[in-house]
Amino acid sequence: MMKKHRAQRGSTTNPHNRFFQHEYEVLDDYLEHCALEGEAFEDNKTRYIEVFPKTIVTKNNSPDVPFTWSINPYQGCEHGCVYCYARNSHEYWGYSAGEDFERTILYKPSAPKMLEKWFERRGYQPELVPLSGNTDCYQPAERKFKITRQLLQTFLKYKNPVGLITKNALILRDLDILKELNELNLLRLTLSITTLNEDLRRAMEPRTSTIKQRLKALEILTKEGISVNVNMAPIIPGLNNYEVFNLVKEVGQRGAYSVNYILVRLNGQISDIFEDWVWEAFPDRANKVLNQIRETHSGTLNASDFGDRMRGEGRIAEQVKAMVSLARKQYLHAPPPSSLDLSQFEIPSDQMRLF
Repeated sequence: MMKKHRAQRGSTTNPHNRFFQHEYEVLDDYLEHCALEGEAFEDNKTRYIEVFPKTIVTKNNSPDVPFTWSINPYQGCEHGCVYCYARNSHEYWGYSAGEDFERTILYKPSAPKMLEKWFERRGYQPELVPLSGNTDCYQPAERKFKITRQLLQTFLKYKNPVGLITKNALILRDLDILKELNELNLLRLTLSITTLNEDLRRAMEPRTSTIKQRLKALEILTKEGISVNVNMAPIIPGLNNYEVFNLVKEVGQRGAYSVNYILVRLNGQISDIFEDWVWEAFPDRANKVLNQIRETHSGTLNASDFGDRMRGEGRIAEQVKAMVSLARKQYLHAPPPSSLDLSQFEIPSDQMRLF
């Protein structure tokens, strides 16, 4: 039975930043004082903070990730996915991997201009650059700041291939640009659909688009001739692993050409955040979920070895692998996309820049 989760945030805690020497504890006496005085101790509204990075394109060194470069227009993510591996990165900015990750969003309005400079480096060779390797480029902040849209316009202007990874139906706002990129064979697109269970989605990914909205977005994109890969990521034993066949069938009927998956791993602070969450949201099966995750990672909640950490090991991992393989063969029939066209890259002339 799912226990009702407090509204609109994923993490139930705000753990201490491991890079900080000192930490503080809020005493019950102070909370009682705030209540009596009619004062809110903590504002749950999302804060947006402008930042000025020196670079915008990040190099990836992990052999488990199939791209070399990526761009993150935002740090932190209001989607609040409780399992998100990117939570740990928020500590490098001086915040917690818990609630801070969801309500303190750093945004980079200089990103499009910085991308232009990156394209215009001497000797640059065009290659695929995905948005985003870390947090979702179509999270709610994008409605306000439109940085992702400006980046897509820059990719189109220079005719450089771009990839998109998102679980937000807001991507349809930019369908006009996506269609142009797709016509030039400059687009790779992945939608993340983790579950078909809306109650589970609401508890696990509280500020993401609904499952209905994501399936509709998939259908619209594929009808426009855009090839879409679906990520069932992560698969969490005891929560959504039983959905493999139904989910692949649903996305296959809507035109997805492939489905990839990652078996959950709870690295760094995420293990504590996830444990607190699963005991609150699913008290009747939390122990089973945690033990099954441990079974796939040699008795721990995390795995760090390249190659194995995304797929896990043992009986459950093998069952998931077999189910995904069989479901792909049974339900996916759309053709894969054509090869990316790297030959079209160009640096716009000064006259073109005026427009």
